[in-house]
Amino acid sequence: MSVELLINGKAFNVDAGIGDTLLSVLREKLDFKSAKRGCNQGVCGACTVSVDGWPMRGCLSLAVGCAGKDIRTLEGLSATRRMQFLQEAFVNFGAFQCGFCTPGMLVAADALLARELNPSHEDVKVAMSGNLCRCTGYLPIVAAVRNAAERIRKEAARG
Repeated sequence: MSVELLINGKAFNVDAGIGDTLLSVLREKLDFKSAKRGCNQGVCGACTVSVDGWPMRGCLSLAVGCAGKDIRTLEGLSATRRMQFLQEAFVNFGAFQCGFCTPGMLVAADALLARELNPSHEDVKVAMSGNLCRCTGYLPIVAAVRNAAERIRKEAARG
């Protein structure tokens, strides 16, 4: 069946079966590669994308169920100032190693900062709890997200 998906602000008509996941459609039919297939069970967070502003697991979301929703991948979020601050902080704080989990981490962090620009250590831990990383400790990730939030607040205060 043909499904219209709004991805990164652009409408795509894609042929998707009733059981096709959003992740498989993004990666295999539309060539969006930032969301990764990790555990394929919704546990690792490597497939995290934003759906109507909330982090969602692409491997658990059916493509047909996402029709009419605002889907954002890291490719689409990368142009925003908030994501630029997050990416810089991830680099500066050593918050990634191999990079496999990083896109999902960044999408989850972006969703947090869209709602809370002064997150506590605990707020960040909770927001990132659905994203697993095997290569680095989680402290640099928390520090990076909080640093990005601080930089965004300072920029907003400057006007």
